[in-house]
Amino acid sequence: MDVSANSSIYSPSSLCRQVFARSAAHISGDFDAAPAAVTAPWCLTLLTEELQLAQLQQLQAFIAERGWAVTAIDILAARPQCTAVRLQLEAALEFDRARGELLALAEEMGLELVLQAGTTQQVPKLACFDMDSTLIQAEVIDELAKIAGVGDQVAEITLAAMRGELDFQQSFRKRMSLLQGFTEESLAEIAPQLPLMGGAQRLLQALRALGCKTAILSGGFTYFAHYLRDNHLAVDVVHANQLEFEAGALTGGVIDPIVDGARKALLLQELAAEMELSLDQVIAVGDGANDLPMLSLGALGIAFHAKPKVRAEAPQAIDGFGLDAALYLFGLNDRQIAALLEESPSQ
Repeated sequence: MDVSANSSIYSPSSLCRQVFARSAAHISGDFDAAPAAVTAPWCLTLLTEELQLAQLQQLQAFIAERGWAVTAIDILAARPQCTAVRLQLEAALEFDRARGELLALAEEMGLELVLQAGTTQQVPKLACFDMDSTLIQAEVIDELAKIAGVGDQVAEITLAAMRGELDFQQSFRKRMSLLQGFTEESLAEIAPQLPLMGGAQRLLQALRALGCKTAILSGGFTYFAHYLRDNHLAVDVVHANQLEFEAGALTGGVIDPIVDGARKALLLQELAAEMELSLDQVIAVGDGANDLPMLSLGALGIAFHAKPKVRAEAPQAIDGFGLDAALYLFGLNDRQIAALLEESPSQ
């Protein structure tokens, strides 16, 4: 690419200077209300608590070595414990390879780098979320097992599934059988104690203000998903596993169909069809291997605080920030996000 033929392309020598100058302007409030329109084929978002010059120099060397050209720079956040910088890239790159290289570079640099197609830098019309360890900071079935005194047995079944000895449905049925007799009264006591994931309320509130529908697609339980929807989170649709009760206690059985990875992907597609949306208007967020099928379907598939395998295979990943950091991947800056949260009533 002839860099000199396009004055909007930032040379490696000017990239650091421009980023830090614009960050200073952002902090002082002297910046545009909206980021620049996306015109490049790729966007690379840098997320870090505090951006260091050496990190940016290393990134610009990486970009220059590959012949990628930065055509626009936007500071989406510049505040204590959060800097978000979006670079628009003119680049003939192969996504999976570039994503892998950027994940390795990000780990080396101690920050996060999220690559996405420029066309995906938009607010989705439907956002689908896993629940356990995504919207909440817990795996509910493990918490129930601990209280029921079968925590070690359930953990061993989970490990067997991770080793490939059991699939999700087999492991789910085995774990549920160990919870026979757990009372509905105890479930009602547990639900209010489930800790929300950081940024979950802000993200879902902002999405509702933007007109985006939201869904929980979970291998967990409708009992807890409905509690979250009714008390804490701006969620429109819930699909999860139903608990089977008899005389106020769990039977240890399951009610089909079980929501596993394949069903999550199917539900996402069905919801999009019902809403007359194309998949490029849908995003998915999750942390586990059973989320990978749905993460591969939409415009964005965000692995959140995910297991290494999931982080390596998902299209995008966020690790060191709250769920609301996903808003930067829609092309929004802190000023726009604050305005949305002011306009939208809290859940």
